[in-house]
Amino acid sequence: MLTAVRKQMSIHPEVMDLLNEQIAIEMKASASYLAMASWCDQRSLTNSAQFFYRQAEEEREHGMKIFKFVNEAGGAAISPSVADVNNDFESLRSIFESSLEQEIGVTQSIYKAFKKSRQVDDFASETFLQWFVTEQVEEEDVVRGIIDIFDLMEGMPLKMIDEKIPTE
Repeated sequence: MLTAVRKQMSIHPEVMDLLNEQIAIEMKASASYLAMASWCDQRSLTNSAQFFYRQAEEEREHGMKIFKFVNEAGGAAISPSVADVNNDFESLRSIFESSLEQEIGVTQSIYKAFKKSRQVDDFASETFLQWFVTEQVEEEDVVRGIIDIFDLMEGMPLKMIDEKIPTE
């Protein structure tokens, strides 16, 4: 047989495009978190490094979850390329501030796909994305809490602040 028969697409094409964009965003976030982890590792900021390694893996898992969903829904998931990852940071606080900005960007992108799913009556995608909506509330809250640690411990040695960074 010259052509493969694909199952009927249950995912709306516009939603599929947004989810492919989301896959790229998640994978770039993963790479960004690896860069942050490396910066922390080089400075023996053990808890922060562990936090960012965990975040990198989590973002990759999110990207893969979306990737598999797109394919299972009859769409075509696209493997993204990751470029322009920042590896230079001013300070540990600036890294966490960048992390929060990144999470807010991820959240806004999830909302965009969620809204489109609702608009075009793609109920499966909307239901699938609900988990990500809830997850992003948690992701942003964790990073905001860490930034609060910097405010509460202002003037303390960096190593002491690093000890307060959650690793689980």
